[in-house]
Amino acid sequence: MTVTKSGFVAIIGRPNVGKSTLLNSLIGEKVSITSPKPQTTRWQILGIQTLTSAQIIYIDTPGIHRDEKRAMNRYLNRIASAVVLDADVIIFMIDVTRWHDEDEMVLKKLHDAQKPVIFVMNKIDLLKDKADILPIINKLKDKFHFTHIIPISAIKEDNIHHLEEEIVKLLPEGPQLFPDDQMTDKSLRFQAAEIVREKLIQVTEEELPYTTTVEIEEFKQSEKLTEIGAVIWVERPGQKIIIIGKKGARLKKVGIQARRDIEKLVHTKVFLRLWVKVKENWTDDERALRSLGYE
Repeated sequence: MTVTKSGFVAIIGRPNVGKSTLLNSLIGEKVSITSPKPQTTRWQILGIQTLTSAQIIYIDTPGIHRDEKRAMNRYLNRIASAVVLDADVIIFMIDVTRWHDEDEMVLKKLHDAQKPVIFVMNKIDLLKDKADILPIINKLKDKFHFTHIIPISAIKEDNIHHLEEEIVKLLPEGPQLFPDDQMTDKSLRFQAAEIVREKLIQVTEEELPYTTTVEIEEFKQSEKLTEIGAVIWVERPGQKIIIIGKKGARLKKVGIQARRDIEKLVHTKVFLRLWVKVKENWTDDERALRSLGYE
């Protein structure tokens, strides 16, 4: 049987509702980094799922949020909002344990979408009583005409297959756009940088994830070894000291954890070099953002 349907499915919502976890669960592979901290996703990342008769191209997006004080925040909102225009189907995703005013803001952006919108209520595994979702459904069904309302747990993969089935029904007819074995549009170089950034988020203090980015300066592959040189950019010298840690311990921990995950990605041994450099106020400088690939 050949693919007869294909299309783009945007996953949108406020920060930290589980969009990247959902993408990884649907694809069955880790194509987008995750963390409990908001604004982990900074890019538009495609996750490609090829089924027997359909190819679904999921678009993971940064969380839409109110704060637009810095250039980085404005960039993240632009990326997330633009995807509504490109998608054939939209997943509007919330954290079912807490309705937020930013959820309301995202919902308002969908009123003129003119696309099928599936309302996905994530984290139902955290509810003691599943009946607690009913007030949310009753509150929103009169505000917006959703094509489907589907409660899920992305992390436990509860009801994921049902969501996938409903998405396939909504896809337009069309040819396969990517090869069977391709799971993302991002290069190994990009994925290696994101793995380093994920480990940074996991081991650094609360404020640092928002002022760090990772740039790959060297990426050499051979049959048995992949050599990677990566720069971790921060905004202030004090942040550099925090990331390096006492006698380099924290940076070493980031490197060890990142190397393990990159080896799974590239299927070779990895030699990873990390440097920490300062680029003052890069998150509020449009030119600096572009130079670091945020376009």
